[in-house]
Amino acid sequence: MSKGLVSRRRNVPWIHRWSRFIIGAIAVLGILDTSYLTVTKLASGATVCPTSGCEKVLSSPYATVFGLPVSLFGLLAYVVMAVLALAPLLVKPEANKDLRTNLEKWTWSAMFMLATAMVVFSGYLMYIMVTQFVLPFGVNGLCFYCMASALFALSFFVLTLIGHEWEDAGQLLFTGVLVGMVALIGTLAVYAPIASQRTPTGGDEVTITSGNGQVFFTIKNTSGPAEIELARHLKQIGAKLYVAYWCPHCYEQKELFGKQALKELPYIECAADGVNPQPEKCVAAKIEGFPTWEINGKKVSGTQTLKDLADLSGYQGSRAFKNSF
Repeated sequence: MSKGLVSRRRNVPWIHRWSRFIIGAIAVLGILDTSYLTVTKLASGATVCPTSGCEKVLSSPYATVFGLPVSLFGLLAYVVMAVLALAPLLVKPEANKDLRTNLEKWTWSAMFMLATAMVVFSGYLMYIMVTQFVLPFGVNGLCFYCMASALFALSFFVLTLIGHEWEDAGQLLFTGVLVGMVALIGTLAVYAPIASQRTPTGGDEVTITSGNGQVFFTIKNTSGPAEIELARHLKQIGAKLYVAYWCPHCYEQKELFGKQALKELPYIECAADGVNPQPEKCVAAKIEGFPTWEINGKKVSGTQTLKDLADLSGYQGSRAFKNSF
């Protein structure tokens, strides 16, 4: 009997024995990836990336859903996948064989459905990255964190297919198609409003775009007399604001001034693929982060309040600013 047990164990493909552990390990990597992106996004920090593509993609409207970072939803999905993969292993088959068997059967179905939804969603995001960022910007449109997450999702899908012996292939196919369709329809519905905003609607709307016209941000605030007066003062004294169109903090700075004052604001576009770029001036000024102000020979980095800019520039006009953080 002992030899029979050994024989049966040897006949079990290695991928079936180790698939849950592999899925759990990949889920942990996904948790680390999305945790970093979520914390960075919520803290308004910059991601460490070999190209500017990460900031371009992660600062775009596609990186936020329902007012929250997309990476947060990815983090939740990875946590659920890790629990589904590893939880049954905590039940010893010698102690409770029926519970272990039922847990394994249920969690395999749940993992397959979750993996299908994740691969559809990440596939759509890869399509967006390629069409909206890679094609216009080349390698500077690549988001390596996003690519890693897509690879993890694809790995889940493949492992749930080959890492378990499915009894009914027809039922599995039906479930996969159904879940995939629901995930695709839901994804398209979530991103439909963003897709409709890719082309400026005209009127008095002020948008921040890349050099090829892709809209990254829309200035919503209007300017009061004090904002316009301060912007004109900064321009008159030769102050400079160094920005990149994809930078969310630069957008916040412009939003503080508002639509009308923005026309008077003396800013320099440092991104080579932006509108009217002047990267050589940014290099000459040794700009290391965005936004950076140069006022009266002094450089200050980060988004500044209008009051602080007034103090730094010696502004003597009205300080009845209507816009604030």
